[in-house]
Amino acid sequence: MGWAVSLMVTALAFILRVVNLGYPNKLVFDETYYAKDGWSVFQYGYERAWSDDANDLITQGDLSGLQDAPSFVVHPPVGKLLIGLGEWMFGMDAFGWRIMSAIFGSLLILVIIRMTRRLSRSILVGALAGVLLCFDGLHFVMSRIALLDIFQAFFTLAAVAALLVDRDWFRNRLADHLHSNKLQSLDGAFGPVLFWRPWRLVAGVLFGLACATKWNSVYVLAAFSVLSVFWDVGARRLAGARHRAFLALLIDAPIAFVYHVIVAVIVYIASWFRWLTTTGGYARDWGEQNPDATITKVLGKPLASLWDYHEQIFGFHTGDFIRGQEHTYQSDPIGWLIIGRPIGIDAVNSIAPGADGCPGPEECIRVISAIGTPVLWWGGVAALIVAVFWWIGNQDWRFGVPIVGLASVWFPWFSQTDRPLFYFYAILIIPFTVVALALVLGKLIGEGRQTWRPGVIIAGAFTAVVILNFGFFHPILTDGLLTQPQWQARMWFDRWI
Repeated sequence: MGWAVSLMVTALAFILRVVNLGYPNKLVFDETYYAKDGWSVFQYGYERAWSDDANDLITQGDLSGLQDAPSFVVHPPVGKLLIGLGEWMFGMDAFGWRIMSAIFGSLLILVIIRMTRRLSRSILVGALAGVLLCFDGLHFVMSRIALLDIFQAFFTLAAVAALLVDRDWFRNRLADHLHSNKLQSLDGAFGPVLFWRPWRLVAGVLFGLACATKWNSVYVLAAFSVLSVFWDVGARRLAGARHRAFLALLIDAPIAFVYHVIVAVIVYIASWFRWLTTTGGYARDWGEQNPDATITKVLGKPLASLWDYHEQIFGFHTGDFIRGQEHTYQSDPIGWLIIGRPIGIDAVNSIAPGADGCPGPEECIRVISAIGTPVLWWGGVAALIVAVFWWIGNQDWRFGVPIVGLASVWFPWFSQTDRPLFYFYAILIIPFTVVALALVLGKLIGEGRQTWRPGVIIAGAFTAVVILNFGFFHPILTDGLLTQPQWQARMWFDRWI
């Protein structure tokens, strides 16, 4: 039943996201980079440059704008490879470069359902988290455009989910150890050292794929690697290891480091395989041109070229050029949780009455705004505050998952506020937010067979309001036709315009 419900919610999410996915049939926002990079990296193994008029040509089905010269790109290849896979399967058009985003966005909802179910031991609470994420506007938009962030969010949250499975797996192994040795407890002993941790391996692979999509997933890797080791400490203490449980910091931690960090590094380097085995990529010949460099002698020419390329990418992200830029839709991370400044993805303004179905008498507008469902996000802020108290005050470990997750994907951006930052980066925040919301609502509903009827009503009413709020904003998430007053009614604050 749990899997049936999970798949039903996931299917609903996919249907909502795939309807009219190919509209508008043009490159919108940063699709101008990733859709084109996806095509070239999937076809040729590295990103190639395109002519200035390539966007218009692509819309007409003409790929003659693809050039032989390599292009300097500032993100690893995994997300672009997935976009390219969709283009290879369905063609180099709007549906083709967006379909994988819709698939992985829907799969992210499946991950959240299963993760929340494991935390709460309730399929109702798990499904509630999935439904809330299904009707979030930011997640909806990011699942319908060819950007990298939805793939990063999927791999990152899937890695965290794998560590939750490992937590249960490890406790089961300790219980098996006690049972097989006919022990009531470890009685002060450390207990078995488990070198084989299959779910840690899965987490390491997924973290590697997340970082091979966007680098900042490394903060989540670090935070949850530390947290998972303390889960091991807690498990050993529960089994009776007493003070020796803290030896996990010296024994279990290095094992976790191998599974999480070393495996992730291997996966990350492997993601560059096509770039390493072709010769046309940007800076691919650096090793050949610098055979006497120390890094070339240590790593060899291909990996030395990759190292130099990464130095250039790091320089781009931290250098004076990016820090001197400004953007109309840049947003300070302090306002992300309350939707301080959403981002415009596409807009067709001043549509005259009678044109494009505009009913008049006012002019009409079509926009795509990456904006979260306000009721969901604002309710999520309250839930996150409650989660902090339940984690620290009531020592309920489950609430630590969304809080540590939020901290690891949000706080690092505060050190980057001297460069343009954008609200859509918060796509990594909202999955943790809905987990916190579902857990808090689950507390209101009651656990096991002890349900509180007012709590059920509150949870149901909140979910219904979220869905209605999403429906109200749906036209500005999908390039729907609105009159100016109808559009203005959805711009609740001046900073949303």
